[in-house]
Amino acid sequence: MSLFRKKSISAMSADAGHDGHGHGLNKILTVKDLTYLGIAAVVGAGIFSTIGSAAADGGPGISLLFVITAITCGFSALCYAEFASRVPVSGSAYTYAYVSFGELVAWIIGWALILEYAIGNIVVAISWSSYFNNLLQGINIHLPFWMTTNSSAASEAYTAVQQSLATGKVADADMLEIINGYNSAPMLMGHKLFMNIPAFVIVALITALAYKGIQESKKSANAMVIFKIAVIILVIILGFFYVNTDNWNPFMPNGFKGVLQGVSAVFYAYIGFDAISTTAEECKNPQRDLPRGMMYSLLICTILYILIALVLTGMVNYSELNVDDPLAYVFDKLGLKWIGYIISISAVIATTSVLLVFQLGQPRIWMSMSRDGLLPGAFGKIHPKYKTPAFATIVTGLLVGIPTLFVPGSLMTDLTSIGTLFAFVIVSGGVLLLPRINGNQQAGKFKLPYINGQIIIPVLVAAFIYAFRTRFSEAISNFGHENHQEILFLLFVAIAIVVAVYSILKKLSVIPVLGALSCMYLMIEIPTISWLWFFAWMVLGLALYFVYGYRKSKLANTAA
Repeated sequence: MSLFRKKSISAMSADAGHDGHGHGLNKILTVKDLTYLGIAAVVGAGIFSTIGSAAADGGPGISLLFVITAITCGFSALCYAEFASRVPVSGSAYTYAYVSFGELVAWIIGWALILEYAIGNIVVAISWSSYFNNLLQGINIHLPFWMTTNSSAASEAYTAVQQSLATGKVADADMLEIINGYNSAPMLMGHKLFMNIPAFVIVALITALAYKGIQESKKSANAMVIFKIAVIILVIILGFFYVNTDNWNPFMPNGFKGVLQGVSAVFYAYIGFDAISTTAEECKNPQRDLPRGMMYSLLICTILYILIALVLTGMVNYSELNVDDPLAYVFDKLGLKWIGYIISISAVIATTSVLLVFQLGQPRIWMSMSRDGLLPGAFGKIHPKYKTPAFATIVTGLLVGIPTLFVPGSLMTDLTSIGTLFAFVIVSGGVLLLPRINGNQQAGKFKLPYINGQIIIPVLVAAFIYAFRTRFSEAISNFGHENHQEILFLLFVAIAIVVAVYSILKKLSVIPVLGALSCMYLMIEIPTISWLWFFAWMVLGLALYFVYGYRKSKLANTAA
């Protein structure tokens, strides 16, 4: 069927490295650079911000969720590594889906990856603006209120202050700043104007750096990674001396369900390690170094996350951590404000590095899609001097920068997580469909170990159903009155049973199956509203495919 036409690995490799006009990307990245890029993408807003809300729900047990999420990402990372070794082409999960599932699924994944990279960067830019503004206030520089937020957040803050004052509370400096800032905001067409100027400015600067070249980008990313890792290690070492083990009891105050409530926030801390795969055509030795860079960065970040989670929940009670800057908060509470200030600087640098890696990733995915005819040719053109996908980089900057001026970032976090998990499911499943290596094909330098899942997968699925038997039976008995979350749970169980049966019949490999199933499970724990937005996003993407990509596909035209 033409909707599922596949592109061969040899054809994908032949198209790589150039734009058809004699211009190619700059091959300079080593395994060290790739590891740094992975850390730059992963250690960002998650460790400095969202870890607080996750800890408030799960308590010290949130460290277990980091382990679970790391294992989930580890399965996916191994699958990414297999693909990166066999198909060393920019495009990440889009490219991998094209050679395994076919064109329609590749388009869907390419469209979903916009949620991870472009939409995800909106969240990061808004977070960066908050850190930067706090940093300025620490040195007594106050930007106008209307220049540092969006209308939705401004209205919420103003309403919250008015409600506090109505209870008789005396206005403090922060409350007065919100009131005065809200009332003094300029008017535009009868409405108060609020724009997050710092968020827009940092996106513009990062886009300019990504446009200039991979050499400049890699040097900047490496320097930022060294600094923020040094700060995190300092936080872990100093925090260790202030840990009160009584704060770790109870370890899971809200049970395992409470731990899982933080899945979106914790997974958001991990997204981005796959961004390494978008730089495949700029690696000196992609088949060897891409798998190593992915695994090294994931391992380092997991260790740091677990230690930070244990230190934070040991320094103060978990219930106090539902703040925007939990790392700075715990040290400020202990009177170590100088540490909090260093952390604020590091948070600004950390989120800057995440912005940079994601602004590198999105244009390279669009470049690959353009080569295949699914996007206009301008997206695939490489700058003759800077060796970057210039037009795609500019469009990415506009797509991220303009919304940061006006939109709130709360919903975007869940949308980013669901889009990323969806890509991980496809990559994990795609490994099972990779063509066998024959005499005419060169094997990659990383081979996913085969473990027969004929017995292991059914046993694990049965163990899962037994462990969640109460939830399963309640969802069945109350099916007609159940919420959408539990319907998703029942759907996951049904898929897991089918996969278990198929594993018995086909002797499927354990690692990719576990990667796909574990990512699916994390997906169902994301709030239903995010699923509705995700489906709406997918419908829009499919409409664009049938209007443009289906007719312009180079693979279809070649076959014709």
